[in-house]
Amino acid sequence: MYNFIVLAGEAAEPVSGGNNLILLVVQIGLLGLLLYFMLIRPQKKQQKQMQAMLSTLEKGDSILTSSGFYGVVIDVMEEVVIVEFGNNKNCRIPMKKGSIAEIEKTNKE
Repeated sequence: MYNFIVLAGEAAEPVSGGNNLILLVVQIGLLGLLLYFMLIRPQKKQQKQMQAMLSTLEKGDSILTSSGFYGVVIDVMEEVVIVEFGNNKNCRIPMKKGSIAEIEKTNKE
């Protein structure tokens, strides 16, 4: 019926409904923080790394697409990249920058 909290040196008092509400709000807040640090923050960090990688993209770089194809960048535009696949010079395909998974820089000396 009544919940009692016994503290050292104090008489037992019934727990009020306000304390339960505060405890519930604190638990929901902690759950929100946990979700932020486990889901949202890592995703934002990964997006920043991807944007930094794509900003260094230039002609002649070897790339790996998200579908698993290797190619060489022929031209870089704002949102589109023209990529040459294989040894065939006629196989040039425009694709979005977002579909690039990895970039391997060429050694320009």
